[in-house]
Amino acid sequence: MTAAPVRRTRTTAGRRAPAVLLVPAAVAAAVALLPIGYLLLRTAEAGGPAIWDTLWRDRTLWLVLRSLGLAAAVTAAAVTVGVALAWLTTRTDLPGRGAWSVVAALPLAVPSFVAAYAWVSVVPEVSGFLGTWLVLTMSTYPYVFLPVAAALRRVDPALEEVSRSLGRGPWQTHLTVTARQVRPAVAAGALLVALYALSDFGTPSLLRYDVFTRVIHTSYQASFDRTPAAVLSLVLVAVTVAITVAESRSRGRAEHARVGGGSARALRTVRLGRGKPLALLVTGGVAAVALGYPAAVLGYWVSRGSSAGVEWERLLPAGVSTLWVALLGALAATALAVPVGIIAARFPRGGGRFIEHATYAGHALPGIVVALALVFFGARYAQPIYQRTPLLVLAYTVLFMPAAIGSVRAAVAQSPRSMGEIARSLGRSPLGVLRDVTLPLAGPGIAAGFALVMLTVMKELPATLLLRPTGMDTLATRLWTETGVGAYAAAAPYAVALVLLAAVPTFVLSRVQASLVSDDAATRVVEETGGET
Repeated sequence: MTAAPVRRTRTTAGRRAPAVLLVPAAVAAAVALLPIGYLLLRTAEAGGPAIWDTLWRDRTLWLVLRSLGLAAAVTAAAVTVGVALAWLTTRTDLPGRGAWSVVAALPLAVPSFVAAYAWVSVVPEVSGFLGTWLVLTMSTYPYVFLPVAAALRRVDPALEEVSRSLGRGPWQTHLTVTARQVRPAVAAGALLVALYALSDFGTPSLLRYDVFTRVIHTSYQASFDRTPAAVLSLVLVAVTVAITVAESRSRGRAEHARVGGGSARALRTVRLGRGKPLALLVTGGVAAVALGYPAAVLGYWVSRGSSAGVEWERLLPAGVSTLWVALLGALAATALAVPVGIIAARFPRGGGRFIEHATYAGHALPGIVVALALVFFGARYAQPIYQRTPLLVLAYTVLFMPAAIGSVRAAVAQSPRSMGEIARSLGRSPLGVLRDVTLPLAGPGIAAGFALVMLTVMKELPATLLLRPTGMDTLATRLWTETGVGAYAAAAPYAVALVLLAAVPTFVLSRVQASLVSDDAATRVVEETGGET
């Protein structure tokens, strides 16, 4: 079969994003920047002296250092654990590595504040930096493990064989060939971990470690003057933007894509030999701390509270509400994330880069700040949805859209750029390329982003506390209420139900990530568009 003639076109990097992508992406950026607009308004109303007084306090610098130190420590530890587990479960002869792959992803189903509750309810002395660092690390390393494991499975073994044939040893090949191919996945996972550590509220609050989120929340609750909290929140936004810019530059222009399934040869399996017991100790130890201990504590408190019975009339409605708002939040966030993710992968210059960074800005805001900004917006400009589900869904979209953007961007970046150019040369319109080429290639990433957002919404706490419709409870809010008064046994059923519900999107997410390995969408798109590569 003769390939259809291909008309010479400009590269995608030199073109502007089509309006069919740019308009919804601009809407996504506007939605994400809405809370920041509120912060700017509140800050401007206070005047310059009040702003400078807050910025130049010793406490502000202290909070910056503590928050950045915690985020850096958690990110470094999560990257170390996530990359190590990904390598052990994909590239070695670790016994039961398929089962360990599932176990390594399951901590995503355990909300960080549930893990913190498990520690503080049994060992109250576990508090401060070390306790917060441990809980956040064990809760966030799957954000690195899942994309890195998928990237390692997609590595073309032919490249490693060429490197070895040129005289490079195993470690040199790993550093110069394999590591370069998985670097974008590591950077994307590290970015999510850093943003999570900066914006988490439940864990530092339960473990009594003052960071931006805890202090901002306290300031909002303790005073009618919102200026200090608004100024601190803007500082947190600036830190977030700096982190996303650094991640974008570390990603650089690296683009690792191949057409179809690549080489048919299996990946080279590393023999652990005498290191096998140590590898099992590492994987088992991580599973014990991240899953075993919280499960044992929950079982203990459930057994302690079984004599009083389960409040089914509260538990069941809370579970249904949790599932409903999680579905709505995931749909809204993913719908807006798709155009942003495609633009970030295909049109990263100029406006595309600004839109991507703008959508990440809201992700690091504490949920309480986003919620109060939307209360202000709803009370003044959107009264029909004030104290209703749509406003809560809007908050979820602002907070968790970046999780879906990262998945979409990674899936599109791994697909060959030439696919869209071939389709355009064959007469397809920009909308036709999006429908028939880009979206099918991004399908696994879209599904992964949807599952990740749904999972994260289930675990969200501060925004839900403030924006939930009157009379509605979720599992997270009921758990927080019972824990706040020291009723650990009464809180346990809500924690168990939340973990069980969250396990469903976690399983879907792990399966979708695995499908990225063997997906042959690129080959199907080439055949359907009539081109050959």
